[in-house]
Amino acid sequence: MKLTTILLGCHLTGCLLAADLKIENELPLVSSRHTNTVKLSPGPDDAQIARLAARIMERSHYSQQPLDETVSSKFFDRYFDALDPARLLFLLSDIAEFERWRPKLGELTVKLGDTSPAEMIFNRFMERYDQHIIFMTNQVATGKFEFTGDDRYVLNRKELSRPKDLDEAKKMWLERLRYEYLQEKLNKEKPPEIVKIITRRYNRQLRMLRDFDSDEVFQIYMNALTHIYDPHSDYMGKPAAENFTISMRLSLFGIGAQLRSEDGYCKIMELMAGGPAIKSKKLKPNDRIIAVAQGTNEPVDCVDMKLNKVVDMIRGPKDTEVRLTIIPADAADPSTRKVIVLIRDQIKLEDSEAKSKIIELPAANGKARRLGYIDLPSFYADMSSNKAGRKSTTTDVARLLKKLMDEKVSGVILDLRRNGGGSLEEAINLTGLFIKEGPVVQVRDPDGKITVDKDNDPSVLYDGPLIVLTSRFSASASEILAGALQDYGRALVVGDISTHGKGTVQSLLDLGPIVRSTNNLGSLKITIRKFYRASGSSTQLKGVTPDIILPSINNHAELGEASLPGALPWDTIASAKFEPVNYVAPHLVELRKRSAARVTTNKDYDYVRREIEYYLKIKEDKSVSLNEEKRRKEMKDNEARAEARKKELRVRAEPDYKTYDITLKLADLPGLPPPTIKTNAVAVTPPPETKPKTSDDDGDKDDEAKDESVPAVDINLEETKRILIDLISLSPKDGNVAVTK
Repeated sequence: MKLTTILLGCHLTGCLLAADLKIENELPLVSSRHTNTVKLSPGPDDAQIARLAARIMERSHYSQQPLDETVSSKFFDRYFDALDPARLLFLLSDIAEFERWRPKLGELTVKLGDTSPAEMIFNRFMERYDQHIIFMTNQVATGKFEFTGDDRYVLNRKELSRPKDLDEAKKMWLERLRYEYLQEKLNKEKPPEIVKIITRRYNRQLRMLRDFDSDEVFQIYMNALTHIYDPHSDYMGKPAAENFTISMRLSLFGIGAQLRSEDGYCKIMELMAGGPAIKSKKLKPNDRIIAVAQGTNEPVDCVDMKLNKVVDMIRGPKDTEVRLTIIPADAADPSTRKVIVLIRDQIKLEDSEAKSKIIELPAANGKARRLGYIDLPSFYADMSSNKAGRKSTTTDVARLLKKLMDEKVSGVILDLRRNGGGSLEEAINLTGLFIKEGPVVQVRDPDGKITVDKDNDPSVLYDGPLIVLTSRFSASASEILAGALQDYGRALVVGDISTHGKGTVQSLLDLGPIVRSTNNLGSLKITIRKFYRASGSSTQLKGVTPDIILPSINNHAELGEASLPGALPWDTIASAKFEPVNYVAPHLVELRKRSAARVTTNKDYDYVRREIEYYLKIKEDKSVSLNEEKRRKEMKDNEARAEARKKELRVRAEPDYKTYDITLKLADLPGLPPPTIKTNAVAVTPPPETKPKTSDDDGDKDDEAKDESVPAVDINLEETKRILIDLISLSPKDGNVAVTK
């Protein structure tokens, strides 16, 4: 079997009476006459695809797990959860009715290609959804809602039981409706508008689900199977495969974000380097998109909308405007809304390139000291060329390093916090700039065969003090680099409690050619290998643990591979033979001691600790109050806390160091460009004429404009600079560098 493509990476004060409302003709109550659901049946190629995909998963997936009764049982549960993740629609009686299939789904799929359970279960899902829509739209139009009690709504029902019967389901649906109603009310909507918003939302959801065809249901069903094996294995029908191809290109029009559907929300998983989303500095992973608007048009609610439809709305021609309404990932209250205006652009390779800075510290003993900083957002390479000096991460970082050394930096920070991976070859080659020859990563196949990938060049480009800065979003190839430099004792790793933990390799197979079919049978993305560090420790699940861990909400959030259902386990293999240089170990105790002393007394970290404490309180509760007065007080307290933070930042003194930005275009030129007006730790307020103008400016928008003038402190980078100064002072060479490559 040919593996065609190898991949790395990666709702009460107040009441509402129906008599007080005018229900517009465009918002009819849903009744049984609207519930004629089209019954789906398997597609003509489904049996062939199912058999082929199931056999490939059994024989070629890294875990080598047969599709036995254990996997079949998980497959059964996963499909129900894929259709109804909030566990609000399927009744326990529905599950019991289909229980006969639990031990047999695997055998039906791999031997017979029988996918009829997918359509039969989906048809029952549509029956329940119709009942749900009728109830919700009628209740919101005619019901009376009060928000004065002590009841709470559980936001995440993944671990809770499904309703036992329709009466219990309706009680759950009503609580959900109250939650949604209160969310809109806290978002300053009036009762008539709330009824419109919620009714439109549910009518749209019903129309969307009725548009589902057998191919889409089949894809959900097959992914319920592949995700049992691991979260990175997927079956992609034709539309999904085309979207995947687009996401793998370095040049595309859009906002530069990878999205996934989770609990009915379109969630941002990753921001692409150089894209409008990351450049705006207003979006981040785990933000949830709840509405999309084109230019000045009205926003379209996208809660519970199919992901591909949301993606289609976000994509568009270059230089056109898209407005996203989001619930920020760090929002203290789920009713929080922010509107982010982005201009679609082409995401170019140079926007993903390595960049550097020189940070010039105030003179001490009559001599200024310089620190080097390299931001590496991905591991890229020109795959169309084999020529020496071709465009690649390693050649670019080498040029930047030489420039930093020419300008006499005393140490270097390599920032991988936004690096989600890329080329394995580049991760190995880049490691070689800092170490002599030796193993960098070990790769294990399903049959247990281990391959050791080495740096075969004995020379070293940079031999001075080095820190690798990581986060929970540093994944795959970046974990290989960080882990190797840590194993060799060549670099101090600083950052969040761990990196992402994606230590697997995927292969993309076009299914049609495998069986010599001219039909489009879709593609299978399957995990085929696993990474291990030179020391033998897997990067899977646990990632790389920094030598110095800095306080961060990320340390407590459900992020990384460990938060994904079905993730492969962490394990170890035998260590490869290598010679550590141990530049870090002799100083690690002292470095940790000095950093801990600063972090304990630093005002910025005091703020982080308060935010962590508040976040943990919310996380532990797992529910939200349905008392309007309490919620408004919580919101007011949160706003006061945020404003106090902004006030403190506004009066902060200017940084006492200079920063010089060094792009690849400047790397080979003599001297330095003029220093930036402010350092990377402070955001510059754009001139008034450059701010986007809208026809409906109000007080809230004025507040947002004021926020732009608030200094944006990169707390962990600032502390990493101080750690680097400590490392330089403790190093025998005191920052002198050796150029031997």
